[in-house]
Amino acid sequence: MLKLPPISLYIHIPWCLKKCGYCDFYSYVHKGSIPENNYIKNLLKDLESDLSLINQRTIKNIFIGGGTPSLLKVSSIKNLINGIKKRVKVSKIAEITIEANPKKIEYQRFEGYKKAGINRFSLGIQTFNSDLLKKIERTYDKYEAIKTVEKIKKINNNFNLDIMYGLPNQSLENALSDLMLAIKYKAPHISWYQLTIEPNTVFYFKKPTLPNEKIIFQIFNQGDKFLKKSGYKKYEISSYSKSKYKCKHNLNYWNFGDYLGIGCNAHGKITQKNGDIIRLVKNKNINDFINGNYLNIKKNIAKKDIPFEYFMNSFRLYKPIFKKKFKERTNINLIDIKKNINKALTKGYIKETKDFWKTTKKGKLFLNSLLKIFLD
Repeated sequence: MLKLPPISLYIHIPWCLKKCGYCDFYSYVHKGSIPENNYIKNLLKDLESDLSLINQRTIKNIFIGGGTPSLLKVSSIKNLINGIKKRVKVSKIAEITIEANPKKIEYQRFEGYKKAGINRFSLGIQTFNSDLLKKIERTYDKYEAIKTVEKIKKINNNFNLDIMYGLPNQSLENALSDLMLAIKYKAPHISWYQLTIEPNTVFYFKKPTLPNEKIIFQIFNQGDKFLKKSGYKKYEISSYSKSKYKCKHNLNYWNFGDYLGIGCNAHGKITQKNGDIIRLVKNKNINDFINGNYLNIKKNIAKKDIPFEYFMNSFRLYKPIFKKKFKERTNINLIDIKKNINKALTKGYIKETKDFWKTTKKGKLFLNSLLKIFLD
């Protein structure tokens, strides 16, 4: 019988104050009052509808994302967390994260969120430069961003700062200045990633002027060295942390663990005892969702697609990928992917030992090319 992987819970809160020009996450612009009580009630019903699939497993970690979850009142977050714990077993040492933006109306709630059970905060700073914040259509300035970081440091030790580079007309000095401030405030975790222009975003149709490839390379090269020199360990393509502050929820994704997804357009992946892996996608229409129509798609992931999905996550990590874990998490024999592995080895994208594979520097640089091998 297949050994079931650990399982976490993702909760999607779809409302935002404003849709940023680069954002392709599913969200609604907040107009008027948010139907918080009704949405929380339906989130819990959505959770109940999925529980028969998880074989009584304990939820290891919870992540409340969006949208902007910190638009919700403290009482709503408290009711949500308490409601979850009444319906499913949650680990006593679960990491419970909430995403938040640097706005006064939101950071005033942080202390209440912590009392409600939140023990990790992920702050969408993006940049500390007021001019660049305007260009990427954020709703706060440098001083509000700094105030938010100062506030969270007094409340909770475990927090993440999201910082982007490659912003419109951003210089090398601007980009490194953002990292200097994040390090100055001793953020235990920094997610540092390049702005990419995605389809169906404002910036896709109205493209801003972005730094050229030479500047992007300089930013990445010098910023990566600076973070490492400052005591951060790079454990994933865009994730840097101090000791013991890796994001447990995201690590579960990248290690091909299972996750429930509740809320508008949330995605889930749940392994069954017979080896089937079920993909769930929830209804993205807010009106349909709060009227009890939660499920949009439920299907088994085809066996031929599982290796790609596994490596799409695990190749992001800076650590060996153990063959034993691959077999445990996928229920696929190594002989079935031997041709793909050999091709990746020939290209110099990975190295192989008796027990594990590991991506090379070339494999990280050409990750998309490496992953395409597992689509063949």
